[in-house]
Amino acid sequence: MTEYESMSRKELMTLRANIDKAIAAVGDRDRRNALKAAEEAVREHGFTLAELTPFVAQVPGRGRRRGAAEGAANAPRYRNPENPEQTWSGRGRRPRWVHEAEAAGRSLDDLRIA
Repeated sequence: MTEYESMSRKELMTLRANIDKAIAAVGDRDRRNALKAAEEAVREHGFTLAELTPFVAQVPGRGRRRGAAEGAANAPRYRNPENPEQTWSGRGRRPRWVHEAEAAGRSLDDLRIA
């Protein structure tokens, strides 16, 4: 019999919460260490991370994979009438301007790009 089998549900839940906190803390520490190592590496080459970050998405084989139809699937479907530069594909969280337009009595169809 393991020691966990003798623990109460409450004790196990507390243990799990403590383990979740420890995992999050270790993840944060690992991210900070990775960032520090990346900063040191780019500094050796005479750059800063801010200078190189725009190029990360352009490196072949890096970032999110794109399928052939993905560009069309993510095309903007809605436009903010107050600021035409703001668009939304209809996927993911609704932007604040969509919520504000709906609160003002507009429907989602009113925001649809023709």
